Amino acid sequence: MTAYQELERRHARIAAIGDALGILGWDTQTIMPEGANDSRAEQTATLSVIAHELATDPRMGDLLAEAESDDSLDAWQRANLREMRRHHIQATAVPADLVEATSKAVSVCEMTWRVARAESDYAKLLPSLTEVLARVREGAEALGSVMGISAYDALLDSHDPGARAERIDVLFADLSSFLPDLIGRVLDQQAAAPAVMEPQGPFPVEKQRELGVRMMERLGFDFRRGRLDVSLHPFCGGATGDVRITTRYDEANFTDALMGILHETGHALYEQNRPRTRLSQPVGQSRGMAVHESQSLLMEMQACRSAEFITWLAPVVRETFGGEGAAWEADNLRRLYSRVERGFIRVNADEVTYPAHIILRYRLEKALVAGDLTLPDLPGAWNDGMAELVGVVPPNDRLGCLQDIHWPGGGWGYFPSYTLGAMTAAQLFDSARSADPEIVPALSRGEFAPLVNWLRVNVHETGCFHASGDELLRAATGRPLDASVFKRHLERRYL
Repeated sequence: MTAYQELERRHARIAAIGDALGILGWDTQTIMPEGANDSRAEQTATLSVIAHELATDPRMGDLLAEAESDDSLDAWQRANLREMRRHHIQATAVPADLVEATSKAVSVCEMTWRVARAESDYAKLLPSLTEVLARVREGAEALGSVMGISAYDALLDSHDPGARAERIDVLFADLSSFLPDLIGRVLDQQAAAPAVMEPQGPFPVEKQRELGVRMMERLGFDFRRGRLDVSLHPFCGGATGDVRITTRYDEANFTDALMGILHETGHALYEQNRPRTRLSQPVGQSRGMAVHESQSLLMEMQACRSAEFITWLAPVVRETFGGEGAAWEADNLRRLYSRVERGFIRVNADEVTYPAHIILRYRLEKALVAGDLTLPDLPGAWNDGMAELVGVVPPNDRLGCLQDIHWPGGGWGYFPSYTLGAMTAAQLFDSARSADPEIVPALSRGEFAPLVNWLRVNVHETGCFHASGDELLRAATGRPLDASVFKRHLERRYL
């Protein structure tokens, strides 16, 4: 067995542990009884340590060095080796005891967050969140020192290889200067238009689920290798060959659950269409979270809120819920799904105001990691930022800094991926439509195969063959990430 083959064998074992953790994570957020929290924390911590020990085995470094001198490897194998080296650097920079401590802190904090959010009690979350931030910062500083970058850049890089705050600052400054005027113009235009009518419920959960499953099937989700469930915060998780998405239902409003399902199905299609022969290898994984978010946002925002798709969707939702009248017509639903409002909740935000929510979180978490902002001061800083960027002030912390699971769950440095993903989605959809003129007409028939086939070839099946999201974009669209495409999309759709 060559050094490269031995590395493949070892990484397949690490991937299997990751899949087990994925199922445990799904269970924790969906059906696990509250009393099992302590034992679940011990289980996930133990598996995380085993995976970390495998990844940091001293023999790994020798195998990597030997494999890197092997001239017989093909292009995919060399890309896999590059990813193995990146993973090795990340794993060896953080001590095993810190990995275990972080896993335990996150497990405790996630469960505490559920209670604190429900009770709008930030003080209840503060001790466990303080512990999570301390552990996350310690790990980020260790990794950053090895990579020669800041702690926050190390966190960004762990989600999107090559991502740096310096570049994101420029992109987000551009959006910050563009969005206020755009939001004002859109709101003025909408105020002058006929009022949007809300379809009247109630909308039974079983009917909402029926609609969601039908949409998942239209998009191409394979229910033989996945499922739909309910959780407090919608997500896509599970394991290789077992992709699980969740949503949440409100019988007074079917739109949030439907759009959540469409969003998470975009993630799921990426996972279900990764390179089949390389699923257990680093090169077979997704190319960073900005690209992953681009797939969910491309489906939800670019495709499923398009006038063409809504023309097909309108009679489907009318039939599902037995609706009658003008509120159920395609033109009204199109205006409903492109309505812009200043709101408190990120996951319910429209496409125009959403980037402001992300810019706020980016600024806050960067300051928290750097020590320029303390956690006791977070609620006030959050509310000030909401006033500045979105134009509203949350009346309580449940609608403010307690709304997201990311920080309690250890997902620091993740938030920028959402808006970077929105930009990527616009660029990919723009190129897809140019490459295949059948994509948009197909959406008007509720058919996604042309779009998904283009994405499968240009994104899904490429895994981590490209070294970064920008390299993937160059290959798929002919240029790196360009925010102007996203800005043109917003102006075209909303003005």
